[in-house]
Amino acid sequence: MTHETPLARRRLRTWLRLLRVTRSTENKLREFLRVTHDTTLPRFDVMAALYSNEEPMKMSELSKRLLVSNGNASTVVNRLEKDGLVIRVQEKQDRRVVKVSLTPTGLKQFEAQATGHEAMVNDIFDTLDHADLDLIRDLLHRAEARQEI
Repeated sequence: MTHETPLARRRLRTWLRLLRVTRSTENKLREFLRVTHDTTLPRFDVMAALYSNEEPMKMSELSKRLLVSNGNASTVVNRLEKDGLVIRVQEKQDRRVVKVSLTPTGLKQFEAQATGHEAMVNDIFDTLDHADLDLIRDLLHRAEARQEI
């Protein structure tokens, strides 16, 4: 592919390559979490969002952060709650508002998963150095800023 290839076609090919890298990475992480921790990527993502928040999260905030519907977030939270990894609490002022947080068991389990997850991501991208990562981050920020217009 050269600079003679139309820019629109190059952009499309770049998008497809980003999608392939993303899907391949997700598949490796899904398999790692399944085999090593007997869990799923959606469960890990919910626990990661709760872990990174200092306070219990409203279900609506959780689904917004994860870019999923309230129903999808609720389904995952239901399973995590059944397994004793999260707890839901209704707000006293407005009983329609439900907040979720990790239990001590959930916290411990997530920290073990996160350590392995980080190592796996590090291994997948081990050919990228600081300069490469800075360049990718900056390019993705530019693309992301364009989408917010």
